[in-house]
Amino acid sequence: MKGVFPVGKFADLQTPFYYYDTRILRQTLEVIRQETNKMERAVVHYAIKANANPQVLRTIREYGLGADCVSGGEIKAALQAGFSPDKIVFAGVGKADWEINLGLEHGIFCFNVESIPELEIINELAAAKGVVANVEFRVNPDVKAHTHANITTGLAENKFGIALSDIEKVIALAQQMEHVKFIGLHFHIGSQILNMNDFAALCNRVNELLEQFEKHHIKVENINVGGGLGVDYQHPNRQAIPDFQDYFKTINSLIRRREGQVLHFEPGRSVVAQCGSLISKVLYVKQGTNKQFAILDAGMTDLIRPALYQAYHKIENISSELPMETYDVVGPICESSDVFGKAVDLNQTKRGDYIAIRSAGAYGEIMASQYNCRALPKGYTTEDLL
Repeated sequence: MKGVFPVGKFADLQTPFYYYDTRILRQTLEVIRQETNKMERAVVHYAIKANANPQVLRTIREYGLGADCVSGGEIKAALQAGFSPDKIVFAGVGKADWEINLGLEHGIFCFNVESIPELEIINELAAAKGVVANVEFRVNPDVKAHTHANITTGLAENKFGIALSDIEKVIALAQQMEHVKFIGLHFHIGSQILNMNDFAALCNRVNELLEQFEKHHIKVENINVGGGLGVDYQHPNRQAIPDFQDYFKTINSLIRRREGQVLHFEPGRSVVAQCGSLISKVLYVKQGTNKQFAILDAGMTDLIRPALYQAYHKIENISSELPMETYDVVGPICESSDVFGKAVDLNQTKRGDYIAIRSAGAYGEIMASQYNCRALPKGYTTEDLL
């Protein structure tokens, strides 16, 4: 699959940089559109926290998706990319007043509320503007997702959401307020989930809540099940598009929706991860005592996931067709954790070769930092290099 990289176009670009194959992105978005068209009353909001590259956002917006935002900055990015405010949801456990006001001023679809104090502030700020804010309550369903501990969000021990035991009390409080309107429930149990049984467990919890609410005559117009579908980091060439068919079918078939209820999804990683690669050049090949190192000009400042989560990314030398050798692939940052992969088999590597770190379209460019006073990596799409 090295041929998918327009290496001849890379010579004029300063490495490291992100390359987004918009062919893969558009194929992914087309599958999402086809699968959601099979369902009634389904809305997809792309989780901008995964990747906010402007061209990537505009491409996603072209396919009719809404936006899931977790900051005022993300709301601004969504609006600048042309997302319709009535398809923007604003989540997050710590919304600042200016961020809430931004959402109110633009008339976004709803705020996903995570606590009583937040609800009170939204009501207060909406009253000051003479408007009514739509709110959904994020429920902590206490459902375990089989993924990395740092990216689970649906357990009682996590900071996210309102406890199951408190949710009716919070809804009752909202119904007494004049400047908020309760319109639904929001859930999100974690990220990089590949086991559909985890989503099935969430659906069961949603059904239990809906039955409970029905007994108490509480109407729920919208059910937002969040995102979380994982991608195949081991084999990005073999499975460039995640199994959206199974994902959407599992949730749609198991949640027992009441008449008129709208089902919302918030995929992020699964939309953009496989279209993106971090492109770096080899600075040096260093022979150690027991191993050899491929030292890149990209580091943990450009892609922090391996250092932060011990995340695996497939690494390829896209300049070489020579026999395979084994390297520790590392960066230039003054940190021992600045390692992309140990004992990685690459085509024989030399200074100046281009290295592609795959499946980096999600939580790559967006999480980059300027530690060591390094410049932030730029992002380029296929169209940019035509």
